[in-house]
Amino acid sequence: MSSHKVLFGFHAVGVRLKTAPKSVIEIYYEPTRRDMRMRQFLDRAREAGVRLIEADGLRLAKLAGSHGHQGVAARVEALAQVHSLDELLEKLEAEGTVPLLLVLDGITDPHNLGACLRVADGAGAHAVIAPKDHAPGNNATVAKVPSGAAETKP
Repeated sequence: MSSHKVLFGFHAVGVRLKTAPKSVIEIYYEPTRRDMRMRQFLDRAREAGVRLIEADGLRLAKLAGSHGHQGVAARVEALAQVHSLDELLEKLEAEGTVPLLLVLDGITDPHNLGACLRVADGAGAHAVIAPKDHAPGNNATVAKVPSGAAETKP
């Protein structure tokens, strides 16, 4: 059984809706926010058949662990990602692709890790390598800061 995690913010949840809609369990949204961005977002979620749940700002903040949720949070199934460097390099070699990797050390702040993921995504890196210990891990803040790149970048 896969583990669940929380994503929050339009970009992070929107990228997951676009790349793996079946992995989105439910989306919590703030019903008082009625701007065009929210309406379009909710339309996409409905098209994907995702369960929508109204939630006030406080509930969203508790769920997201942050007040920067933009009125949107989602419970999602964790996606399987390549965790072995050997596996990734073999895959790239089979494709005839020269790997571009971002190797990190000493990144302990989730905002900094998120920014590195966003830069890696923009530069076309195939993966980001970070230490297992003394690192923030892949939490909700790390998922929001890179505007969805944490969902597509192993």
